[in-house]
Amino acid sequence: MKRSTVALAAMLATTVTLPATAQDRTKDLLRELADAPGPSGFEEPVRKIMVERMKPLADDIRYDGLGSVIARQGSSGPRIMIAAHMDELGGIVRRTTPNGFLTMQMLGGWLDQAIAGQRWIILGSKGPVRAVSSIRDVHLAPQEERGQLIRRDAVFLDVGASDSAGVAALGIAPGDPIVPDSPFIDLNGTGNYAGKAWDDRIGCAVLLVAMERLKASGHPNQIFFTATVQEEIGLRGARASTAIVKPDIGIAIEGGVTGDSGGAKPEESQVELGGGPGLFLYDSSALPNRKLVALIKATAKQAGLPLQLDLVQGYGDDSAEMQTVGGGAPTVNLVVPARYTHVHTGIINRRDFDQMVDLVVALVRKLDAKTVAEIRDFTP
Repeated sequence: MKRSTVALAAMLATTVTLPATAQDRTKDLLRELADAPGPSGFEEPVRKIMVERMKPLADDIRYDGLGSVIARQGSSGPRIMIAAHMDELGGIVRRTTPNGFLTMQMLGGWLDQAIAGQRWIILGSKGPVRAVSSIRDVHLAPQEERGQLIRRDAVFLDVGASDSAGVAALGIAPGDPIVPDSPFIDLNGTGNYAGKAWDDRIGCAVLLVAMERLKASGHPNQIFFTATVQEEIGLRGARASTAIVKPDIGIAIEGGVTGDSGGAKPEESQVELGGGPGLFLYDSSALPNRKLVALIKATAKQAGLPLQLDLVQGYGDDSAEMQTVGGGAPTVNLVVPARYTHVHTGIINRRDFDQMVDLVVALVRKLDAKTVAEIRDFTP
């Protein structure tokens, strides 16, 4: 895995380096995190980035038994857990066919229509291998098939091999991880960035930048900046890390869902790209604490920050585990809006990201012992 990770990093490092005076450290961080391969259960390259950047900012770093990173900052005050997950949607190699194609076990909530006709990278034992997912050729498909969904079990990976021996020679075997091939791009100078894995590398970036700012300014808490694993296959890392942290307050930082692209219905999402950070009032896994919601609204207003409110079906996040494990804690899910999640390429807005960092930093500074005690008081 180490050899393939190093080789992949070298292969993906094709962007032009800007002069030092023009370097945008935040954009570089977003690019590095988005481009890193890390499907559920194979988060090593992302964990390496997170740990290297957390070390000089943390009092100590621990890991749960699944590989989540728990970086503590501060030694007294309320225990505030701020979590973002490192894993992305991807897959693993299931088997090789006699004629050299591969089948995939998908990891996470893919739409079937997002899988066919795409480029992928397989992390094999000899390094990264480029692949293309098959699609029914339009010249062969009868008219009645052309508008139909291609099911995932009808999609194969093509690595150019002609037989199973050719696949093995490339260093590919069952169980090898697969990620989308979709490098980061600054989208035409619009302030929007396109790339893979914004769910939830955007949250990982918020953790790192907020951690740096809070280290410099100070805060009244013990903050546990937690980069979790295996969120996309059942919130598993958050469950394990919450049992270690035992938070007084839990905050998940996620990639949100926008309703501003073509085909979305008004009741599906009210969030727009470029409209500022978002706050979930409901999702399928968790209801936020109402006092914490009120504090976030007041904090955003006081700081002059926009705040978008949303309710989304079919969505789960790490706050659900922080909310219930070990006796429970008041939690909330804050989101950086993202278009096109759970597909090869999504889009985020830089200002939304910067404003989310501002909101998280301002919120943490307000969570002193008295405020946390009031939020946790359920006395009638």
